[in-house]
Amino acid sequence: MTTQTRTIRTVAGIINSVQTLEGEGMLVRRPFPKSTFSDFDPFLLLDELGPIDVEPGRAKGAPDHPHRGFETVSYILEGRLEHKDSQGHAGKLNSGDVQWMTAGSGVVHSEMPEREFANLGGRLHGLQWLNLPRHDKMIKPRYQEIPAQQISTAQNFDGSVSVKVIAGEALGASAVIKTGTPIMYLHFTLQRSAMSAATRNGRAIREAVAIAVQPVPKEYNAFIYVLDGEGLFGAGEERAGDGQMVIFAQDGEEVVIKNSADAESPLYVLLIAGVPLNEPVVRYGPFVINTEAEIVQAIDDYRNERMGSIDF
Repeated sequence: MTTQTRTIRTVAGIINSVQTLEGEGMLVRRPFPKSTFSDFDPFLLLDELGPIDVEPGRAKGAPDHPHRGFETVSYILEGRLEHKDSQGHAGKLNSGDVQWMTAGSGVVHSEMPEREFANLGGRLHGLQWLNLPRHDKMIKPRYQEIPAQQISTAQNFDGSVSVKVIAGEALGASAVIKTGTPIMYLHFTLQRSAMSAATRNGRAIREAVAIAVQPVPKEYNAFIYVLDGEGLFGAGEERAGDGQMVIFAQDGEEVVIKNSADAESPLYVLLIAGVPLNEPVVRYGPFVINTEAEIVQAIDDYRNERMGSIDF
């Protein structure tokens, strides 16, 4: 009997983030969309808010604004946010929490720093990404809100690699979030390699390199976003660091991540992957639909308050 060996994906490209302002002036880092790279099917956007140290009374947010035709996944690493929408839904997101909001047919939505956090200040860090297949773009809006303590976690045998499983599966753990299309959203931490008591040429020898090997179906588009640190990625061990997006070719069934032997700190990355939708995409501000006519209809529905308003 023979065992089929999975092949390691190669790196197809590395994208640098740009800085831009959102809402009331929130500074975000964005690998896409931008003028040179618009989307990575099925994903249309990745924003990293912060990390930023917010002064008391100076926190910025995103006041009432409409959404239609997509879902946003908000992952709060540090800080606290609160939100409301025109469907009467309200809630708070604390450090480590995830909100999977399906805007569907349309909502007016508000995302602001939580009141006490805004008054006292503190460190704010979070991420968002989005899309939704055509057949779900006009479904009733809904939420999945997962507190940090309910997010599945796992680690490898020696603890050098750990993962928070927001969507999909990794290291034997499965996500609690349910997705309409196959999605993988994994937050990996790779520790810096251990120092040996031995020395070579007067320098301590690193004993091991932290390595994460994640199966990813070949039909998935996959990328990594580096939150902090610098690592080696793919079959060719391409180097990328903080704020860069690593795009993988569809030429294998595994993604390999290494914290380099000379690393001075842990490596923190998001591995995000999904089946391409292969559908037309038309964007206009907060609306992501499939045709120009649907954009016109979304604007008309918003202007005539068919998406409702936040009045509580």
